[in-house]
Amino acid sequence: MNTKNAILAFLGQILVLISFYSVAKASTPVSGTVKTQNNVIWYNQPAKDWMTEALPIGNGRIGGMIFGGVEQEHIQFNENSLWTGDEKNTGEYQNFGDLFITFSDNSLNQSSPSDYRRLLDISKSIHQINYTSRGIVYHREYFCSYPDQVMVMKYSSGKPAAYSAIIELKDAHSSKTSADKTSLTFGGTLNNGLRYEARVTIKLKGGKISVIPVGYNGGYQLKIDKADEMIIYLAAATNYLPQRDKEWRGEDPHDKVVRQINAASKKTYEALRKAHIRDYVALFGRVAIDLGKTDSKVVALPMNTRLSTCRTRHDPQLEALLFQWGRYLLISSSRPGGLPANLQGLWNNSNTPPWRCDYHSNINIQMNYWLAEPTNLSECHLPFFDYVINSREARREQTREHYTGVRGWTYQTENNIFGGASWIWNPPASAWYAQHFWEHYAFTQDQAFLKNVAYPVMKEICEFWEDHLKKRADGTLVTPDGWSPEHGPEGEGVTYDQEIVYDLFTNYIEAADILGIDKDYRNKVSNMREKLLKPKIGKWGQLQEWEEDIDDPKDNHRHASHLFALHPGREISPIVTPALANAAKVSLTARGDGATGWSMAWKMNFWARLFEGDHAYTILSNFMTLVGDKGTNYNNGGGVYTNLFCAHPPFQIDGNFGYTAGVSEMLLQSQSGLIHLLPALPQAWSTGSVKGLRARGGFEIDIYWQGGALQKTKIKSLSGNPLKILYKGKSLEYNLKAGEEVTLNGKLEKK
Repeated sequence: MNTKNAILAFLGQILVLISFYSVAKASTPVSGTVKTQNNVIWYNQPAKDWMTEALPIGNGRIGGMIFGGVEQEHIQFNENSLWTGDEKNTGEYQNFGDLFITFSDNSLNQSSPSDYRRLLDISKSIHQINYTSRGIVYHREYFCSYPDQVMVMKYSSGKPAAYSAIIELKDAHSSKTSADKTSLTFGGTLNNGLRYEARVTIKLKGGKISVIPVGYNGGYQLKIDKADEMIIYLAAATNYLPQRDKEWRGEDPHDKVVRQINAASKKTYEALRKAHIRDYVALFGRVAIDLGKTDSKVVALPMNTRLSTCRTRHDPQLEALLFQWGRYLLISSSRPGGLPANLQGLWNNSNTPPWRCDYHSNINIQMNYWLAEPTNLSECHLPFFDYVINSREARREQTREHYTGVRGWTYQTENNIFGGASWIWNPPASAWYAQHFWEHYAFTQDQAFLKNVAYPVMKEICEFWEDHLKKRADGTLVTPDGWSPEHGPEGEGVTYDQEIVYDLFTNYIEAADILGIDKDYRNKVSNMREKLLKPKIGKWGQLQEWEEDIDDPKDNHRHASHLFALHPGREISPIVTPALANAAKVSLTARGDGATGWSMAWKMNFWARLFEGDHAYTILSNFMTLVGDKGTNYNNGGGVYTNLFCAHPPFQIDGNFGYTAGVSEMLLQSQSGLIHLLPALPQAWSTGSVKGLRARGGFEIDIYWQGGALQKTKIKSLSGNPLKILYKGKSLEYNLKAGEEVTLNGKLEKK
């Protein structure tokens, strides 16, 4: 090796070390977050498949799936209001488009890259790609900003003039892309009249940029020549407006995306990045979790390798990471002012996605939000409430067309963003939705929300059931047209329906008592609740799924809807109704542990509510099974893909959210009026801690345990309600003022 080459090689090694230092520094935890090693997902190769390998970023409205290719970067992106259909036609959630950065032959990127790392730091919502080529370290960093409403991508390296590339912005609906000096734009109109537009603007440090025509479709691309650094800003929008009285249409998307990109591009990259991290960490950093330590050699493995071995060796840090992964996904797909998370959050690369990528009302959208309140993400719950309220009038009209002479409203199984719906009617859907309104109050104690938002919704749905329930000769009230999703006979008094209506009435009664209003109607609802057909125990000790004792003990269907009263309802519990709880256990045991992804997540929550921590952990371990990217047969069961997306299969995000909720239920429960500490702690988590969980009644809680036993808990009262604590059969009560904290030892004594 000559002297010149030796010097270049030495400098290259130095730059590699600098790069790794910068990545590590960029990934250091911000105060209040969990440790870095629990928050980084990384791979040593680019993604090839969208569903199983690419990694998601999002700001609640726009999202991207990052592939991280060296020769060509591919970023598929979405905006969550791009929907076909209307109030009469459900339509489908749409792919928005793709951004391709193809590096030119003279770019140093092309030469045998080494030390490749593709990583996502979920503690900051920052995606990074690093590799070395010809001794030069290349670094990419991406994030999707909620404060600035744009996706931002920065390309830098250790050498001037390192980037030459072709930038292509491609519409998933085939409109032509126009160009203007440093920007690319496409836009169009869907068949339902919804207008959309996406825009990319590029800022360079060094080098030059030019517009070039694309021969195959008459559009344009941008050519980058010998740039030292480039920053790409992407904005996307539609003219959707969540207001029925304005026919679901608002501001022209062109004005919106131009305004957003112009504002963002005037700021420094560092300012955008800082604002993004500050905003994101304010949510994510509220909760920290430690479920035990994994062998450091295992932690050092890329995620695909680590997942493939987690069933054969204990990896509690991965189990904790999957808990935080659900929180990352919810923050990224559901933020105030936007739409709620759909079947795939907001990430979708198809114009004909599975199940329309819709809002499924018989479990899926509800499961998306089970984690919101207990894991301290109440703000992320708000888009769901807005969605329900905005669709209320459309649903009221359609409900009256289908159910003659009723007040109130409900949903069909498949639902869109315009109040439209399809497939079979799901009468208890709106009552299940109403539970979320009550739970938001129960956790936050926000009386203004209860009075002005939750209570009117709950009362209208009670009125629907007042009109819709069938009264038998003996006075018993039954639902007349029940179905236990998604199987079994239709008929009266199906357990799923009866339990959800019972839950609705219970929550309404408590709400009316708290607000001190509508006493006469409150008493009427209370009387109806007492006359409801209640859950029954069948001939083989099971909780009956139907009124008739026809349950098949060999039935292993993925839905276990008749266990709603156990979770997320509160009618059944081992403490208050032990016989019914045992019957629920018999039914759950018969169903088996194998299931699709979201079903396994629900089973985690069921077993946690039964205080069976080890069984919940068995389901958790099954959930972490690495699923092949070709799996499509429901009977094969679910698990997770290489990128940690839940496999139904195919991908459905509710399982990721349900997993996080399940872990929370294992560590803390509060549905019975008591704060139950470590109610379903498995032996596998003998020592650990969780900080920042929330409990009903308005409490924030830290829990520390060792050797399977509670060591310390710190509880902060946010509302001044009486504090009632339960641990291993011992209950105590303390009076705390709003804002006051108390620290207790393992015996629940004040420290």
